[in-house]
Amino acid sequence: MNAAAPLSPSRLRGDRVTLAHGGGGKAMRDLIDEVFTCVFQPPGDEDQARLVDAAMSEPGAQLAFTTDSFVVSPVEFPGGDIGKIAVCGTVNDLAVGGAKPLWLSAAFIIEEGCEIALLRRVVASMQKEATKAGVRIVTGDTKVVGKGQADKVFVTTSGVGVIPPGRDIRANAIRPGDVAIVNGVLGDHGAAILAARGDMALSTTVTSDCQSLNGLIEAVLAAAPGLRACRDATRGGLASSLNEMAEASSVGIEIEETALPLRTEVKGMCEILGLDPLYLANEGTLVLFVPEAEATAALTAMRALPEGRDAVAVGKAHGSHPGRVTMRTAFGGQRLVDMLVGEQLPRIC
Repeated sequence: MNAAAPLSPSRLRGDRVTLAHGGGGKAMRDLIDEVFTCVFQPPGDEDQARLVDAAMSEPGAQLAFTTDSFVVSPVEFPGGDIGKIAVCGTVNDLAVGGAKPLWLSAAFIIEEGCEIALLRRVVASMQKEATKAGVRIVTGDTKVVGKGQADKVFVTTSGVGVIPPGRDIRANAIRPGDVAIVNGVLGDHGAAILAARGDMALSTTVTSDCQSLNGLIEAVLAAAPGLRACRDATRGGLASSLNEMAEASSVGIEIEETALPLRTEVKGMCEILGLDPLYLANEGTLVLFVPEAEATAALTAMRALPEGRDAVAVGKAHGSHPGRVTMRTAFGGQRLVDMLVGEQLPRIC
């Protein structure tokens, strides 16, 4: 996408996307200019973004790069939409590795017949979240496919950030005795998506936890510089993230059922449908491990921010049974928390 000033709405004919909008001609140019670049305002007039940031020149700094695609259904849901989740998801993938996110790209696969008003809402949502997270959407692409070949709009985002010198947060860095902390309630995103689909005739006030977490992670690092590892608990939920981290670090992890922050509505929905909230997706919830001596400082820093006001320690790493995650139940027993096989809810991000 090339930069362009906002144009007169009269240049964009009709209220829905047609195949002509993907044909490379004037119709496509008008769609890109009036829906995308007038909002994102990418730098320069070339087919690539040329980027410079002082953080890149620090000796020992590393570039971090990630990419993700989003096909969530429905496109708009309580607490967010496909645009917001695309920005949050990519920002968080960078931040949990210790990177300071700087730039994003955004590519859109648009179904013929998609409402242009919907695209405008998605784009506005992306820009709002990007501004909040302190990142810029600097380049992108659009493609139009025939009716029935997509579901309104799919979004692919890539992100670039910088890891400051000396910072090394890795999934394989957890040590026995480290404390596991989550920043908020679990399963809200999965529950909100399920209710929004309307298939189960469920009524709930739960909204998605979709949010960018880079500011929260920087606050934790300032308070607890020994932060070992961090993961955003998206598809597969907290259980899958913990299993990945336990395997990578060759430690056992035990969590406490009574410590898990769950809304009553989410627990009730899971009981009705036979779902396990430990595997429900989140889009603004992370799990991190810090040395026990820094756990209180990390919790205090997290609770001082909106994104971490419900932060709580949920368990510890230990040296027994490397790679295994267990949960001490409310009745005092122990349950194996295995990796999810398949997907409880498809198309949740």
